[in-house]
Amino acid sequence: MTALITGASGGIGAELAWLFASDGFDLVLVARRKEKLIELKNELESAHKIKASVFECDLSKDGAAMEVLAFTKEEALSVDVLVNNAGFGDWGLFADCNLEKQNQMIHLNILALTELTRLFLPQMTARKSGRILNVASIASFMPGPKMSVYYASKAFVRSFTEALSVELKHTGVMVTALCPGPVATDFWDRAEAGSSKIFKSLLFADSKYIARYGYKKLMKGKVLALPGLSTQIFAFLTKIMPGNLVRNLVYKIQK
Repeated sequence: MTALITGASGGIGAELAWLFASDGFDLVLVARRKEKLIELKNELESAHKIKASVFECDLSKDGAAMEVLAFTKEEALSVDVLVNNAGFGDWGLFADCNLEKQNQMIHLNILALTELTRLFLPQMTARKSGRILNVASIASFMPGPKMSVYYASKAFVRSFTEALSVELKHTGVMVTALCPGPVATDFWDRAEAGSSKIFKSLLFADSKYIARYGYKKLMKGKVLALPGLSTQIFAFLTKIMPGNLVRNLVYKIQK
């Protein structure tokens, strides 16, 4: 059995790699930071009797998903589990944002995830078995002033995953959207959110806990994985609260 994990060089992705390896999965580790991937590969292979393959790739670039597929074919690897974990955010007013960074975010958070799913899904349906874990966010349940594109991209991930879960009924393939709240990773550095209220005041979950929760829900075939009672309550409240109240509350938290 082989699991392909994007964004595997750190945070939730690396923690998921450890969980899959501990259950005997071989791994395909994909990320931009090759040195981190090699370090993780060596640690995983030393700790567990598995093989980890490394593929350095920037999934925000055109054609990157096809390159990942080509790599697995060259290595004669059959992917049983696809983990679309790679993604990033950006903090600030949209009118002042770096447009290139927003385009890269959309490409990575939405397009790469969609392309990878489409490229590897036929293998799974042909075998009548497989799993896909898409890392979304609690942000997927609401609009996000000052992180507008990021929140919208995660709404796509959750909606896409839920739709696929219906399409894939009776195929043997299960798909899960992991929707954590804020997690202690380097996400916030890349988002340049150090001066925001959300960075200064909210409690951040441990990436190990989030990965373990998502892994368990994936293996149980759950469509949505919302780690922690507070996350579950917040997601519920966004459904019953007036939309105007929700979006203004998020803005106050993040400004």
